[in-house]
Parts: sequence; structure tokens; C-alpha cells
Amino acid sequence: MKLELKATPEEVMRAVEALQECGEAGGISSKVLFGLTLALEECASNIVNHGLLRDPEKTFHVSFDMKDTGITIELRDSGPEFDPTQKPADEPEPADDAPPGGWGIFLVRRYTDEMSYAREDSENVLRLIKHLISPPPAKHL
Repeated sequence: MKLELKATPEEVMRAVEALQECGEAGGISSKVLFGLTLALEECASNIVNHGLLRDPEKTFHVSFDMKDTGITIELRDSGPEFDPTQKPADEPEPADDAPPGGWGIFLVRRYTDEMSYAREDSENVLRLIKHLISPPPAKHL
């Protein structure tokens, strides 16, 4: 499934709803699907708010590739180059005086198995992968 979306919060939610429907049709458990939709919402919101500045004339693309072994979510946008995989993986320190935010990348990493970034043809390309079948256990010699 491929979607072309305008850079608005409403379109982010349209992508989330499409993932929900696709995941339910593919038999993904509600627990796994919750994490995936949260990861998608976080990444798409960052694209809309920070990369494309909520300009409804700009668009971004989201696609879902479901296989028996897993799902790949790909987000593409033409905003400024930004590689979220370079951000710290640690859980943000809670503090009463800390500004809100800072949890997005942590949550994306928590609910996906792989996250990769590339800059292709002036586009940010972020891929999130969730394995649905665990790999076989390693053999001990």
C-alpha cells in the first residue's frame, strides 16, 4: 500500500488509520500494531511539523510492505536532510523543568526491530521494520 499525503496532522492520522487497517487484515496482533502505529505517527508527525512545516502544499509518502515474516514501513519526504538514526537511543531523563518531547526516537526504536535512513534523490527515506516471525535460535556448538 502506498499513500501520498499532504503535510498536515490530519493526513498523519490517515496514514495511521491505513496502517491499522492493513495490519488487522494481515493478522498482526493488537499489541504489535499499537507499537507500529505509534512509531508511524511519531515519524510522520516529525516530517509534517519539522521537515515540511505543516505546509499543506507539500507532500510526503508512506508505504507498507507486508510479508509473512514482517512489515516494512517506508516514509519519504523532501524536507531538509535529517537522519533520526543518529539521535541517541537512550531513554530521555525525566525532569520537572524539561521541555516536552524527546521521546519519539526512543519509542520508535522500542516498537520496531530495525530503523534505517538514507538520502535518495533529494528525499529523506526512513524505513521501519518489524519482524513478525522470530528468527530461529542460534545453534550452540
